[in-house]
Amino acid sequence: MLSGQPAFRLHSQFDDGALSMAAKIDGREPVLIHPTDATSRGISDGAIVELTSPRGRCLAAARVTDDIAPGSVFLWTGAWYQPDADGNCQHGNPNVLTHDLRTSEWSQSPAAYSTRVEIAPFNGPLPPITVHEPPELSAS
Repeated sequence: MLSGQPAFRLHSQFDDGALSMAAKIDGREPVLIHPTDATSRGISDGAIVELTSPRGRCLAAARVTDDIAPGSVFLWTGAWYQPDADGNCQHGNPNVLTHDLRTSEWSQSPAAYSTRVEIAPFNGPLPPITVHEPPELSAS
């Protein structure tokens, strides 16, 4: 999996904005997957998929396209984190899949923009996207 900065928001700023929301599929972040990879995994365009790595999992929506090389997927950074009870993201944040180690002790640069993942159709009950809803206010 590769990830990078989206053209439709500034990292995570305005993830709830109209431009960012228009780029989502059913409220979830799109993950680009090549048609060959999608076909071999039973994934159709717009389907909700689960990406897993040894560090965690997240849900996203498949965008089947030739814009990504076979054998790779691409998930933009900055989708707001909506964790489940285990800390996995229901909305499409790639940070749950990657590590947060530095490239070296000298540079201290992050190396978190790529990782090995598995991608498969999601077959469980689909959790609603609630990350953009304001919290309930207490009267006290």
